[in-house]
Amino acid sequence: MKRTYADLHLCVNFNNLEQVSRAVTRASRFGYGLVAIPFPPRFAETQVKQLQRICEDAGIEFVSRVDLRPQTPEELLNGLRRLRRKFEIIAVLCESKNVARQAAKDRRVDLVSFPQFDFRRRFFDAAEAELASCSLASFEIDMKPLFTLEGAARIRLLSSLRREAATAKEFRVPIVVSSGASDELLMRKPMDLAALASLFDLNGESAIEAVSVNPAAIVKRNREKLSSRFVAPGIRVIRRGKDC
Repeated sequence: MKRTYADLHLCVNFNNLEQVSRAVTRASRFGYGLVAIPFPPRFAETQVKQLQRICEDAGIEFVSRVDLRPQTPEELLNGLRRLRRKFEIIAVLCESKNVARQAAKDRRVDLVSFPQFDFRRRFFDAAEAELASCSLASFEIDMKPLFTLEGAARIRLLSSLRREAATAKEFRVPIVVSSGASDELLMRKPMDLAALASLFDLNGESAIEAVSVNPAAIVKRNREKLSSRFVAPGIRVIRRGKDC
């Protein structure tokens, strides 16, 4: 079966359709089959349709995503109730330990990530990973900071990522590697991202899965849940009618 590569965090400005088109065209040329472009919590349906058309024209699948940045667990819960049925991917940037713990244990959260520049607020530890292993949350790593940071800041980030990736593997929490690219010049081919993942000690197969199997599995799972045929995990409506 042909492997599908995915970039679930292409952070181009969705209001700039020319920039979106360039980035999506490049992603298609690089061999990606799925791309997710994050929307703000408040968005217009017409904007989603515009991005879908751009992706269709480029021969690539569009995935709708929202990035939540809650200040409290209550704010996170409110956002999940309001948005879970509207997006295929829900990611949470965890800036406090309480939010991180709530996000890790909530089955409505797909991706958890942490501040890239404030190393005191990276809370992905054993307790966090254990909670995530019992839910459906994956640990997302953006590659953009590795291109933009320099010197001691880059070294500290790599040290954190090595520790966090090891913790994720220990507790079998899926790792998703995304570009986080805000400009097409920061985009990289899937195998390039997988090669860079070796910097935080992911082996070859694990690194490739982080840009293919793991993100694609999230999209497939959520599309099934958002289908009108979905009833509960493992239960689907096969046929409707009086003779059923």
